[in-house]
Amino acid sequence: MTAQLNPRGDVAVLVPAAGAGVRLGPGRPKALRLLAGEPLLVHAVRRLAAAPSVHTIVVAAPAAEVAAVRDLLAPVAPVTVVPGGAERQASVAAALAAVPAGPEIVLVHDAARALTPPEVVESVAATVRAGHDAVIPVLPVVDTIKEVDAGEVVLGTVDRATLRVVQTPQGFRRAVLSAAHAAAADALTDDAGLVEKQGVAVRCVPGSEYALKITRPFDLALAEHLLAGGS
Repeated sequence: MTAQLNPRGDVAVLVPAAGAGVRLGPGRPKALRLLAGEPLLVHAVRRLAAAPSVHTIVVAAPAAEVAAVRDLLAPVAPVTVVPGGAERQASVAAALAAVPAGPEIVLVHDAARALTPPEVVESVAATVRAGHDAVIPVLPVVDTIKEVDAGEVVLGTVDRATLRVVQTPQGFRRAVLSAAHAAAADALTDDAGLVEKQGVAVRCVPGSEYALKITRPFDLALAEHLLAGGS
């Protein structure tokens, strides 16, 4: 039986959390690495559960860690845990298959974005609810971007005014996400890329600096600083 958070909510959130996190160095799967004494996944689920629209959270955990993850999250929020796949896309598909009837808005959220504020979750959900098939939170690009060739020689400067840094949660009408995964032929790094290949327009909403992706040791140190009240 799928666990439920808010019976009045209309949003299911999928959390692919089966990745190894090689760039963080040796250790447990990335979602289970500690941030301020708690696994990244605990921080992420706590913030998702604080969003009033969220009805269901489904976590795709490492296959060998399903029972441990279920026990870990039990005190945090009602969460359904399923075995994830070898790749992110397979984990999202496994979590999507476990969503019960009811929620017609589905968000996909990286456990590595452990500090994403509930307000971003609500903004993405509200924009799907308003009639958009696919929605992503983004930030403007502030650095100068160069295009280079295979020899690391600059070919030109890219106009950053039209570029955005993409975050999660990414939101979709359930039918749109299901169709995109059913038609997927290539592995992509985000679900918006899958629906783009189906010709679906993707709407952008403002993201948050707190929704940084914890990928390297520096990111983990930065997240620790933010949690400690740093600016």
